Amino acid sequence: MSHRDRHKSPRPLSPHLQIYRPNLTMAMSILHRITGAVLYFATFAGVWWLMGLASGPKYFAYVDAMFRSWPGLIVLFAILYQLFHHAFGGIRHLLWDADCCFSVRAAERLGLISLALAIISTLVIWLLGVMT
Repeated sequence: MSHRDRHKSPRPLSPHLQIYRPNLTMAMSILHRITGAVLYFATFAGVWWLMGLASGPKYFAYVDAMFRSWPGLIVLFAILYQLFHHAFGGIRHLLWDADCCFSVRAAERLGLISLALAIISTLVIWLLGVMT
């Protein structure tokens, strides 16, 4: 059997988007993975801030100015949202690990609740930070 023939042979394929329709639970699961990966890299922003703090007032003023600029504030807002989204997604997974909320209706409702809580928590913390 040649190399070309092996790729044409019938083989079982994992059902993917051809079988499953996208839904909220699927999107929340994908976003949970994405936010986890992004938060890993967002840790470098925290490390940079701490390094600026440890490096003295001149460099800290530079780092602080970067975080207080419009692009810096957008990045910080996005990191805050992703932190809450990932945390509430983790609670959702914890409930599933406890054998709770497995019905389609409960899983969809739990996804909406975690999404709403992430948005509300982000806005509340952001507004509290802006007001002080």
